[in-house]
Amino acid sequence: MATPEPESLTSLWFVTVTVAGEVVDAHAIRSGLERLSHEHPFLLSGRYAADRAEVRYWEEAPDARSVLELAVGLWHEHRASAGLPDWEVVGVEVIDRETFHRRGRHMGQGPGLIAAGGVSPL
Repeated sequence: MATPEPESLTSLWFVTVTVAGEVVDAHAIRSGLERLSHEHPFLLSGRYAADRAEVRYWEEAPDARSVLELAVGLWHEHRASAGLPDWEVVGVEVIDRETFHRRGRHMGQGPGLIAAGGVSPL
């Protein structure tokens, strides 16, 4: 049996992308985040305000750099199809699965650090 090349190995990464921009109607951003959750099946949650939003999801990739590149493009790739505002990425956090679970244990919570599929105000 052949051993996979290191480039082909993938891991799960927990990603938080924060975007911000001009004020929009809160209902419009909520609707856009709900559509994004249908287009991006691993989206766990979205939080929003009139001038910013945050999405959290799992990504599969070989390393954090690859995940970062995907995360930075996520909002713009889905902007038109999900009806998202023309906001810019102002923050990205990428952590491995072990760190995600450690944080949950440290905070006295189980691995389900956030409710899957939830969209709520910031």
